[in-house]
Amino acid sequence: MTSTIMRLCCLVLLSGGVSTVNVSFAESDWESTNRSLVDYLEQALSTNPQLHAVEQRYRASAQRIPQASALPDPTLQVTHFVESIQTRNGPQESTFMLSQRLPWFGKREYQRSAAFADAQALHHLYQDQQLLLVQRVSQAFYEYAYLGKAIDLTRENRDLLMKLEPVVEAKVQGGAAINELLRLKVEIGKMEDRLQSLRQERITRSAQLAELLTLEMRSLISWPEWQAPSPLQVNRDDLQAAVRANHPRLKAMELRIQSADARRERARLERYPDVSVGLNYARIGDPSVSPVPASAGKDAWGVSLSLNLPIWTEKNNAAEAEALAVQRSSENERIQQENALITLLNTTLAKLENAQRQLILYGDELLGLAEQAAENSRAAYEGGIMGILEVIDSERSLLEFQLYYWRAAADVWQHRVMLQTLANEPILGTFDATHQHE
Repeated sequence: MTSTIMRLCCLVLLSGGVSTVNVSFAESDWESTNRSLVDYLEQALSTNPQLHAVEQRYRASAQRIPQASALPDPTLQVTHFVESIQTRNGPQESTFMLSQRLPWFGKREYQRSAAFADAQALHHLYQDQQLLLVQRVSQAFYEYAYLGKAIDLTRENRDLLMKLEPVVEAKVQGGAAINELLRLKVEIGKMEDRLQSLRQERITRSAQLAELLTLEMRSLISWPEWQAPSPLQVNRDDLQAAVRANHPRLKAMELRIQSADARRERARLERYPDVSVGLNYARIGDPSVSPVPASAGKDAWGVSLSLNLPIWTEKNNAAEAEALAVQRSSENERIQQENALITLLNTTLAKLENAQRQLILYGDELLGLAEQAAENSRAAYEGGIMGILEVIDSERSLLEFQLYYWRAAADVWQHRVMLQTLANEPILGTFDATHQHE
């Protein structure tokens, strides 16, 4: 079965990677050649064992459809008389009885309808699991991508401070206070500690991604290729309508309601009897009486018709009431699922709006000012106008704004993927469709 969720692999082709960090793992061939979100989604959707387990449950449920609509097995009964029953035409040696039960009109059709709805519901739940896997992989992907940026920026900040160290040492040798050199070394030590902690975090996040991708943790996953997104404007009403119309979880609940309704109708038909038709055949031996009748030794056969008697109305009423309760339960569960998805959509929209605001704030305004301030501070210190503490503060501010910027960029991508999987359709042409289910 071709997975429609594979189209999510065409979400975005990101560009611009970051350099790797040397740790105790090397990068394997797969990780070093597959760095985009497309690659990771394709890998996860094709190899994730939990997803395959859900798919097999759907395939198993599809096999219940022909079982539900099939007739009950016929019954063959053979009786051999140890002591033959003597009849006028001769001794009765054995009898054969073949019977077939025929359920009342509509019972098999409703059974098939219920089984079909159950199978289709599992199909949509399989698609829902695909979307959930896309969410998890995408969230982990951008967390890992942000970590790569954080390591790069922290290392650059440390290197810039280390470049100031000879300048400060020269000033100390010229008579300046040694306290400035000590402050600088403390700050470099803090940056180095932070960098090592981030490198250790890479091992953890790489292992989490490897689990989702069903890869052995023999190496670190290479840094993803990505870039900061452009602002995206979405219509809340359109997205809410898309969630209600396209989300596979809601479609699964609708099919469960249909299944429950078919089972209720099937339970109602238990008031009517099933019909059994049969064919009876008796073997007659040669008579030992005299005079011999004209029909002596001829086998006998006949047809039969029987009905079961559904007289236990309490049992039938209970079965119908049970099916009705299941139907109403499914209806309420669907309402709850829809409310939960709409709430998640509105929450994601609010988070996306805030992340995009931060991305613009840091990218277009504060980040440029912080870079200029850091450059001015370094130049002023070298010129003897400013102290080392002002330089350290400027570098700290620059690093913070850089991290804020890329944190906002990762958040925007994560929220956009969440919106895509919730709506299950393109969002202003940014993502490809996933709403045409098979």
